[in-house]
Amino acid sequence: MTSPVLDREEYVEQAYFFRVFRERLVDNLPAQEILQTIHEEILSTTRLPMAIEFLRGEVVLNGRLSTGFSRLSHYFTPFQTFVMNQAEEDRSRFDQRTALEILRYEAEYRSDGATPAGLFVYQFESISRNRLGYDRGMQAMAGDPMFSQQGWSEWILQARLKLGSIDLTDLIYRHSAQYLVDRRRQGDDRPTGHAILFGEKEGRIAKANRGKDPLFMFAALQRQLGYPSVPRPAREIAGEPSVGQLVAKLSQLEKRLQLVEAEQRGAVDLSQFYATPPASPPGNEPRSE
Repeated sequence: MTSPVLDREEYVEQAYFFRVFRERLVDNLPAQEILQTIHEEILSTTRLPMAIEFLRGEVVLNGRLSTGFSRLSHYFTPFQTFVMNQAEEDRSRFDQRTALEILRYEAEYRSDGATPAGLFVYQFESISRNRLGYDRGMQAMAGDPMFSQQGWSEWILQARLKLGSIDLTDLIYRHSAQYLVDRRRQGDDRPTGHAILFGEKEGRIAKANRGKDPLFMFAALQRQLGYPSVPRPAREIAGEPSVGQLVAKLSQLEKRLQLVEAEQRGAVDLSQFYATPPASPPGNEPRSE
C-alpha cells in the first residue's frame, strides 16, 4: 500500500521527530528510550504518535527502525524506508545520524510546499552523495505519492535504466520546457512524444551543466531556485585527535598523576615496573656445582 500525500502538519511533526531523534542519539541515548518518550512531545492531532509507538515495538522485537517504516507504508514513503534501511545495513558506511538529517530536511521541504521537480533533485542528490545505490534508490523514489501524476513515476524508472548511457543533465533538459523553446527556435514544432516535467529555469540550468559533474547542477539549482540542500556527514579535521585518542591520553595523565602523588607520600612501588624474566625452557636449568 502506497502512502498518500500527507497534510502539512504531519510533515512539520516528522521534521521535529527526525531532528530530536538524531540529537538524542548523539547524546548516546538508546533508541528504545528515545521512542518511549518522544511520542508525548508530538502533536496528538497527527498520526505520528501512533507511528512512533509502533516503531518502538519494532525496535524491541527486531532492533531496526526500517522494518517499522516498511510496515507503515501507508504513512512513511518508500524513500524514507530505503534511507533508513541503508543506514541500518551492517556493512554500510552510511550512518543513522546522516539518514535522520536527510529525512528531516526532506520533511521540512515538504512542509514548505515541495514540488515534484525539487523533490526529485533532492532525493537523487541524497542517493548520489551518500552512494546508496541508484537501482534500489530510484525504485523507492518512483513509489513516492508526489510522483504519481504527470508521468513522473514512469520517467524515474526509465531514467534509472538510462543513467549509464545518458547524463542526468541531458535527461532533465530533454524533459524541460526549455527544450521545447529551443526546438521552436529551430523551427521544429513537432511534439516531443514525452512528458515535460521540468520548467524553463530547470532546463536552462541543466543545459548549462551538460557534460559536467551533476553536483554542479544540484548546487546551481539550490542557488538559483531555492532547492533544498542535502546534509553532509561531518568531516574530521585533519590533525585533530579522535575521541579514542583523547580517552587514551586522559588515562595516561591519570596514571602519571597517581605516580606523582605516591612519590610525594613516599609510597612509590617500583616493582610494578620491573620486567619479568622469561622462564627457562625445560632441560636448560642451571647446574649446581
